[in-house]
Amino acid sequence: MDTIIDRFNKINSNINNLNPNKVVNIVAVSKTFTLEKIMPLIEYGHIHFGENKVQEAQAKWNEIKLKRKNLKLHMIGKLQSNKAKSAAQLFDYIHSLDNQKLADIFSNFENNNEKKLKYFIQVNIGNETQKTGIPISDLEDFFNYCSKEKKLSILGLMIIPPNDNNHNKYFEHLNFLNKSLGLNELSMGMSSDYEDAIRHNSTYIRLGSSIFGERS
Repeated sequence: MDTIIDRFNKINSNINNLNPNKVVNIVAVSKTFTLEKIMPLIEYGHIHFGENKVQEAQAKWNEIKLKRKNLKLHMIGKLQSNKAKSAAQLFDYIHSLDNQKLADIFSNFENNNEKKLKYFIQVNIGNETQKTGIPISDLEDFFNYCSKEKKLSILGLMIIPPNDNNHNKYFEHLNFLNKSLGLNELSMGMSSDYEDAIRHNSTYIRLGSSIFGERS
C-alpha cells in the first residue's frame, strides 16, 4: 500500500521528468486532514501546506508553526474580509487576493506589523458568476493598485479553471497574462491536472488527494 511519502515522491519524480530545470513548489493541500495525518510529510521535510479556512487552519497550525519556523502556510480558499487580519497573522502566502478591500486590509496589516506576506491575484479566467476572482478586464488596474499603491508583494496569478475539460486553454491564457504583467510565479494545477499546468509554466501546484488520499 502506498504511503503519503511514496505518493509525494512519485509526484516529485513526475515533476522532474516534466521540467528538470525549473523549481515547482508543491503546496500540499491539507484542508480537512488532521495534523496526525499530515505529520509524516512534515517530518519528511516538506514545508509548503495549503488550507482554505482560517478557523480550521488556526486550530491545526498555530502551535506547530511556532515550533517549526520554516513551515509555510498557503491560504488557497475564498477569503472574507472579516477574516483577512487573522489570515495575515497565520499564513505566509495568500493565493486568493481578489478585491481592493482585501488589499487594503493586508496593506494596513503589513504597515503595522513586521510581517510581509506573498500574494497571488486570483483571476476569474472563465467569467463564471459562481466563482470569485478578478475579471480579466480589471486585472491590470488591480495589479497596479496592489503592487504600486499598496506595495504588496505580488508573486503572480492564480486560477481555479472552469470544469469544462479545457484546462489547457485556461492555463495557456493565464501564463500569457502573467508574462504580460512581468510576473514570474504562477499558482495553477491541482491533483487532476498539475502536469498540464507545469507544461504551461506553473510554479506552485496545489495538491491534496494525490498526496493524502481521498477526503472522507
